[in-house]
Amino acid sequence: MSLTIRTATVADGQAIYELVNAYARRGLMLPRSQSAVYQAIRDFVVAEEEGQILGCGALHIIWGDLGEIRSLAVADRWQGSGIGRQIVDRLLEEARLLGLPSVFALTYQRPFFVRMGFRAIEKEALPQKIWADCVDCLKFPDCDEEAVIICLEEA
Repeated sequence: MSLTIRTATVADGQAIYELVNAYARRGLMLPRSQSAVYQAIRDFVVAEEEGQILGCGALHIIWGDLGEIRSLAVADRWQGSGIGRQIVDRLLEEARLLGLPSVFALTYQRPFFVRMGFRAIEKEALPQKIWADCVDCLKFPDCDEEAVIICLEEA
């Protein structure tokens, strides 16, 4: 397998949209509109092999000291192959280059993130996220995702 993890381009927008929303339809991820995907395309990286997008993930800047991993998805056939780990590694490297001291995720896959060095926290410890994004979510205030965070200065 000659997998490449690279910055997404606008040509990847439709594949990202389809991958994320395949999980959203199963209740495993929040849905993203095509517009939202294209507006955030510079936040995304993709895992690609021979022109096929196998996974994606985004690093969204929340504040000067905090980033969020969003829309992390790997095609079903490639689950467990290490693609998700490679995507997160790339996003964390970008966060380090940007000078972000901490990165969090809201997830249904807490064990995956814990294996990558994240630790569980209460969502209330993320006030910037809650008032910037969560307040507009259909699940607010009854969010069933779990919050995890990693301090890059310690990792």
